[in-house]
Amino acid sequence: MFKAGFDNDKYLKLQSQKIKERISLFGERLYLEFGGKLFDDFHASRVLPGFAPDSKIKMLIELKDEAEIIIAINSADIEKNKVRGDLGITYDLDVLRLIDAFRGYGLYVGSVVMTRYKPTPTADAFKQKLENLGIKVYKHYAIDGYPHNIPRIVSEEGFGKNEYAEATRSVVVVTAPGPGSGKMATCLSQIYHESKMGRKSGYAKFETFPVWNIPLNHPVNLAYEAATADLNDVNMLDPFHLEAYGETAVNYNRDVEVFPVLRSMLKGILGECPYKSPTDMGVNMAGFCIYDDKAVCDAATQEIVRRHYNALCNMRKGNGNEIEVQKIEMLMQKLGCVPALERRCVMPALEKSEETGAPAVAIELNDGRVVTGKTSSLLGASSAALLNALKLIAGIDEDVDLISPEILEPIQRLKTENLGNHNPRLHTDEVLIALSISAVNNPYSKRAFEAISALKYAEVHSTVILSQVDSTTFRKLGVNLTCEPKYQTKKLYHN
Repeated sequence: MFKAGFDNDKYLKLQSQKIKERISLFGERLYLEFGGKLFDDFHASRVLPGFAPDSKIKMLIELKDEAEIIIAINSADIEKNKVRGDLGITYDLDVLRLIDAFRGYGLYVGSVVMTRYKPTPTADAFKQKLENLGIKVYKHYAIDGYPHNIPRIVSEEGFGKNEYAEATRSVVVVTAPGPGSGKMATCLSQIYHESKMGRKSGYAKFETFPVWNIPLNHPVNLAYEAATADLNDVNMLDPFHLEAYGETAVNYNRDVEVFPVLRSMLKGILGECPYKSPTDMGVNMAGFCIYDDKAVCDAATQEIVRRHYNALCNMRKGNGNEIEVQKIEMLMQKLGCVPALERRCVMPALEKSEETGAPAVAIELNDGRVVTGKTSSLLGASSAALLNALKLIAGIDEDVDLISPEILEPIQRLKTENLGNHNPRLHTDEVLIALSISAVNNPYSKRAFEAISALKYAEVHSTVILSQVDSTTFRKLGVNLTCEPKYQTKKLYHN
């Protein structure tokens, strides 16, 4: 059940002020690492209810005349077709999507950096594809001993082997499709090359998570660990910050590990390092904008549970691993939560499935009411639950047919006789289209259709892994979906 607990307007104001202060600290150029998603940070909006997914891009637009963007992508993620869980597309395709999106906002994308580059057919084909599209591509390599062997890293055998991504503007924003893409290493490599050219440049980090000024084991910070469980990231107290200021601050292992590298580099460039700790590097005012801690804790706990179900499903699909699942389970143990009990839509779905002997879906609406849907000859469980939820929201009796047989029958015939589908049941997208047609003449259908926007933030659970079509439809509706880690059939191929 959605309840806001984060002041987004306050966040925009405080964060913008801090970024401008940081830009003024350095000389010719500032490399600004943007962690998380730049204009569609759905993780932040889920764990900090009230956070707008496009908050970061709104701040960046204010700097667009002096800023350019470098997109970093780990070559290994290209090779293994790593997928963005929230969008369902691979990281390499997301690079193209990001470029289009940035350009749509009037922002200049200078280049793409392929980090930890190794010459493979997949990586080289992607590089060629970008270059054919007129996009500059640069190669950065893995460095032996990174991040601890500072003399080697800060040398011609380390960063010196990387190609310099030519930058032309005073603020260079480095972003990526997801975590583990090498954003910080890209910034440090660029600063190294700038120094070799006799230019002064600096580094700062725009990161939302972990939130440095809330407790280490706060659900919001644990939710970040769950989100990066596949990377084996660990939140930790910043030892440098504690030593410098006598104050505890939360950071994560990769930033703490790489801080000596950054400190040594900036000492060589500027004569002294302006930062005493990795927490100092960051520009993160999110912790100051939480006004309802309970609402935020509840939302973050729900996110961890959702990540647990998603990890189980990924393992069932062959895309995940048991270590990721075990890590999220340990996080849930810290919070003392049981997934099936914590997530209120799980048990009703399981009970409906047990009752009918077929897949079922349950939806928890924003007012706390729960509605279920079962599998029938006409509709899949997702479609049935969707229609039942719209009836409940619109105050329509459950016995009322929202879509007439005259509309359903031709769609089913089209699917089976013309499009070659064996399953005549309507998917969620087909049901919504049929509902929109019915809404022209049916007042009940019109009321249900006008209630669709009220589904945003609802929680959905399915007793089987859903098709990509249904998963995508739920995502577009703004609902949060989880599934039991099993398929409806025992087939080897599932689409």
